[in-house]
Amino acid sequence: MAIAKILGTETEFGITVRNQPDFNPVLASSMVINSFAGGRARIQWSLEEESPGRDARGFGLDDGAASEIETGLVNVVLTNGARLYVDHAHPEYASPECINPLQAALYDKAGEVVLARAAASAQMLLEDGQRLLIHKNNSDGKGNSYGAHENYLMARELPFGDIVRFFTSYLVSRQVFTGSGKVGSENGRPTVDYQITQRADFFEEEVGLETTLKRPIINTRDEPHGDASKYRRLHVIIGDANMSEYQTFLKVGSAALVLAAIEDGAIPDPLALADPVNTTWQVSHDTSLTKAYELADGGTVTAMDMQWQFHEWATKYARTVDLDPVFETVLDNWEEVLTDLETDPVKTADRLDWTAKLNIINEYRQRDDLDWDDPKLSLLNLQYHDVDPARGLSHRLVESGRMRRLFEQSAVEAAVEAPPPETRAYFRGECVARYADSLVAANWDSLVFDVGEETLKRVPMMEPLRGTRPRVEGLLDSCTDAASLVEALGGEDGRAGEKAES
Repeated sequence: MAIAKILGTETEFGITVRNQPDFNPVLASSMVINSFAGGRARIQWSLEEESPGRDARGFGLDDGAASEIETGLVNVVLTNGARLYVDHAHPEYASPECINPLQAALYDKAGEVVLARAAASAQMLLEDGQRLLIHKNNSDGKGNSYGAHENYLMARELPFGDIVRFFTSYLVSRQVFTGSGKVGSENGRPTVDYQITQRADFFEEEVGLETTLKRPIINTRDEPHGDASKYRRLHVIIGDANMSEYQTFLKVGSAALVLAAIEDGAIPDPLALADPVNTTWQVSHDTSLTKAYELADGGTVTAMDMQWQFHEWATKYARTVDLDPVFETVLDNWEEVLTDLETDPVKTADRLDWTAKLNIINEYRQRDDLDWDDPKLSLLNLQYHDVDPARGLSHRLVESGRMRRLFEQSAVEAAVEAPPPETRAYFRGECVARYADSLVAANWDSLVFDVGEETLKRVPMMEPLRGTRPRVEGLLDSCTDAASLVEALGGEDGRAGEKAES
């Protein structure tokens, strides 16, 4: 049976400071990260065990494959197990490892609160008349795009070619319910008034290692953040940053279910497209959802047809295996949104960002008789994604009851502080809360402590489903400081953590 799809999201947020002539996005992002006043530890992010240049197809840096070396200048690890840092001139929030898609959507939403709080604190450092703005979006309208990535735990034994073969058409077609909507087009794509997604115009390859240039539909970065003999981490870069909780849940939930089905050989047909790259932006540009696309073996199919087929396969698969009950909700919501999109996309405006935003824009267009190229529409397009609850249009939809929520705000606030109890994120987050002064470095699969001895002590966390609350809470409660924790775990560098791992 497919392994558990431990998952999480990574979001680069747009940033600007109005009325600041010498605006520098790196400095502004650093100011935001440093201003977050919640539970955290400012520590080095250890790159020792990471390998961003390793390619799932067997390539590596020595083979001349392109690679992107992380540019994180300011880094903190939060008490909820997440990472908050500066990367590629953006503040980025990488959620903790989550046990299911509902939890992943919760901690993704918690990231918005983290950035909103940090921005509010940073605003106090600016000069009068200057305004710091943070947006959870993917395009600045000037030809630059920034990412909203997803991560899924996969079995190493699954040939990577199977992922390419069976997952590509799912990703291309899922845009109908994952897009955040955008006015206009970019990156040399044909002119369009409005499109479904923010990212589709920027994808130029079917398979590849890059994430900021020549972006591929299937990313091949082979960086498992765990036992490389057992796991791979599928790094999905084709998707929008969503304000809608419902949409994030459906996005990661349907993807996790399809990936599990692929792992178990339950997807019988790749539905291979003749031209996946061009089909990607064409799907995004077709707000009517009716355009048909050529298949590699002849014939045509719409994006909706593809999604209905994947839903059918996923439903049949779910009946044959013992899955987390949350996936039944995924299937129900998936069917509901496809039905409504097919009937009238406007019916989904209470769940999907792209239709909700389109509704708002059309209301303004009709009221003020605006053309699509009017700057007011571009401003509305951006303001939808403002993380400030007092400014963001998506927040206003929630407050007015026009946008569904999955979580009480109290649950989101709690997720800002506390880690998921069912994954190793619990151990990481609790160590930040209890032993921050002794933490000197971290990455997803280890923590490094300075306990006053000659050498630093590394605690490995190679298993995503260990280091959980049931396994380690008692141990942590019994250790008043990091030195006693390391001693209890084994005491020797390279061995510390084995008890937490067992």
